Amino acid sequence: MRAGRDRDGEPDGEAAVSGHPHRRRDGIDPVARSRSRRRALQAVYAMQLSGANAKNAIAQFAHEQAHEVADLEYFEDLVSGVEKHRRELDAALQPFLDRGIEEVDPIERAMLRISAYELLHRLDVPYRVIIDEALKAVKRFGSEHGHTYVNGVLDHAAADWRALEMQAARDR
Repeated sequence: MRAGRDRDGEPDGEAAVSGHPHRRRDGIDPVARSRSRRRALQAVYAMQLSGANAKNAIAQFAHEQAHEVADLEYFEDLVSGVEKHRRELDAALQPFLDRGIEEVDPIERAMLRISAYELLHRLDVPYRVIIDEALKAVKRFGSEHGHTYVNGVLDHAAADWRALEMQAARDR
């Protein structure tokens, strides 16, 4: 572990921006991002069940978001990104699934779509953070062993989609 970093590679409290205990020097608050991912999981899950669009799901959750000190912009990007790129994300995930995407448990399906969006479209977010956050959310909201399935799918997807980043991490 490098000095000034926690176990996830995030700057520790001493490296955080003064006055904002969780905010890093780059302005990102990992705690708020984590909340945004959990809310995005709930919103995408609700969209899958109800057929609502991202705009309605965002409006429904935005009020709640503001009170929970989450990264609203990131939440909106995840939910809108999943809606906009759903077909592309589903097609990209399919080679790593052992069944059709619609047969995957709805919570796990929503998290796989969000994580696929981040892996493919949010190259500013390290793959390890994406996978770790996905597993935490699925352990909290998903089926008993759902996190093991999500971990396997995302590990294989990241190895394919973020091969250079993974190689660089191994070489350190």
